[in-house]
Amino acid sequence: MGKLGISIYPERSTFEKDKAYLELAHKYGFKRVFTSLLQIKDDKEKVLAEFKRVVDYANSLDMEVMVDINPALFEQLDISYDDLSFFKDLGADGVRLDVGFTGAEEARMTRNPYGIKIEINMSSGTNYVDNIMSYSPNTDHLLGSHNFYPHRYSGLSYDHFVYCSEKFRKYNLNTMAFVNSHDATFGPWPTQDGLCSLEDHRELEIATQVKHLMLTGLIDDITIGNAYASERELQAMAEAFTSPYPTLKVDVAEDILENERICLFDNLHSYRGDRSEYILRSTMTRVYYKDKEFPPHNTKDMTRGDVLIDNVEFGQYKGETQIALKDMKNDGRVNVVGRIADDELFLLNFIKPWSNFKLIENK
Repeated sequence: MGKLGISIYPERSTFEKDKAYLELAHKYGFKRVFTSLLQIKDDKEKVLAEFKRVVDYANSLDMEVMVDINPALFEQLDISYDDLSFFKDLGADGVRLDVGFTGAEEARMTRNPYGIKIEINMSSGTNYVDNIMSYSPNTDHLLGSHNFYPHRYSGLSYDHFVYCSEKFRKYNLNTMAFVNSHDATFGPWPTQDGLCSLEDHRELEIATQVKHLMLTGLIDDITIGNAYASERELQAMAEAFTSPYPTLKVDVAEDILENERICLFDNLHSYRGDRSEYILRSTMTRVYYKDKEFPPHNTKDMTRGDVLIDNVEFGQYKGETQIALKDMKNDGRVNVVGRIADDELFLLNFIKPWSNFKLIENK
C-alpha cells in the first residue's frame, strides 16, 4: 500500500508551525515527510539542532522522514557516502539524492548498516537507475521520486513522466511524485508557482492530481510539495488516495430527476468490456431500476463528457447510464443528465474497460 506525504522546510518556518502541520497530516493518515537540507548558510550546529527537533517529532508520530541533499552538502558537512551515520543521528529514515553519483556509490549506500533508504531522482530520463541496478543494490532500500518544479511551465510533460516512471517500475522500485497545494505558500526556494511534478497538475484540485497519479498505475507514494496545505486539502487528498475506486466529479443538469440521481450517485459503475468508441456504458442501472420511470427530457445533442441516461423511448435500454466519449446526435431517446467536470474530463482516458468507478456530485 502506498503512502501519502507532506513537505516541511524548517529553515523557512517555525517549529510550532511545523509541529501543528505534522499533527494535522498524521490525523489524516499521512506517513511520509519530505524535507530539504540543500543549503546551510547559518550556524551549522544551530541549523542542524532545529532540524533534528522537527525530524524527531515526525518520528514520534511514526512518520518516515526523507532528507533531500546534494553532493555539495556532503562536502560541507564532511559526510562520506561510505558512512551515513550523520543521517542516523539526525533521525532520518532516508536520504534523497538531489544529484546522483556514478551508480556504484548509490548501490553501496543502499547497503548501509543503519537501514537508511536511498531515494533517487526519477525525472532525468537517463539510464541512471539501470546503472545503479548493475551494481546490485539492496532494492528494499532503493526508492525513486520525481522532482518538483516551482517555475510555471517547467514541470514534466505527461509523456516524459511515463517514460521515466516505467524505468523504475521495471525493477519494482517504490515510486513517488509530488502534487501541488493551492493553499500552501512556500517551498524550499523563493520562487513559488506551486510545487508539483507534472506541469498539467499545477492548477488542478489536489484530489484530481491524486486521482490522475493513481490511475496511471506508475506511482506508489504521493507527497504535497509545498507547505502548508489546508486541512480541507489534506482530507480531500486522503479520501482520493484511500478510495477503493476512482471517482469522477459530475456537474449535474438543472433538471435532473431523482431516479437519474440514484443511477448516477448511488451505484458503483462498471465500464463494459465490449467497448464502444462513442460511449462508456454502465449497464446495470437499467437492470436495477427497470421498474422506475425515466421520461424524456433534456434530449439535446451530446458532447464528450456528457453523462447520459437512456429514457423510456429506448425500450430495454431504459435506465442505462453512459458517458459520451465523442460528440453524437440525439434522436430524443437519451437524457443528458450532467457532465464530467471540465478539470476531470481528461481522466476519462484512464478509466479502463472492465474497471469500476464512482460518480460524485461536483459541489
